[in-house]
Amino acid sequence: MNWYEKLNQYFPVEEMKSKEHMETLLAEKGNVYIKDEGPKHVLMYVEFENFVFVDYLFVSKEARGEGLGRKLLNKLKEKNKAILLEVEPVNYEDTDTEKRLKFYAREDFKHASRIGYTRRSLATGENTVLEILYWSPNDQDEEEIYNAMKWTYENIHTFKDEQFYGDSYDPSSEVLVFKTDKKPNMLKSY
Repeated sequence: MNWYEKLNQYFPVEEMKSKEHMETLLAEKGNVYIKDEGPKHVLMYVEFENFVFVDYLFVSKEARGEGLGRKLLNKLKEKNKAILLEVEPVNYEDTDTEKRLKFYAREDFKHASRIGYTRRSLATGENTVLEILYWSPNDQDEEEIYNAMKWTYENIHTFKDEQFYGDSYDPSSEVLVFKTDKKPNMLKSY
């Protein structure tokens, strides 16, 4: 099974980029869009000067509990930059969502509770609410995380979107919101 099939089996369709989109990012933005692949994992991430955005992290079921996810994140932490990623809120019908949140809480990620993020899927037309988690070596504030997420959305998620999907994603001003009030911390109970 190739790297895209592994990701496609694990991530919901509304969160997946098309294979052509990802291959184009690797080809045209290969200096920042990176694929780290092994027999038991696929890590797709974007590395910029001040932060790293984890686009996809897949660890095979057979390898879970072996510490592979931690090793992959530690490799990114060694870069000494903030690490951002998107996660689904807990869905008690999908036990992986809770396991995922526990994992990131153990890895010292924080919930960006002032960032609202609702993305319309071009594959399904559905709006998906996602949460932003981040790890920071120097306690960056959420406004910096928001700006990094906005930059990622505008330069990676929407890169050539019309070419790949026949439609454009919504503008970042409609997708990402920086709020004055904090939402409840979704990692607090872990």
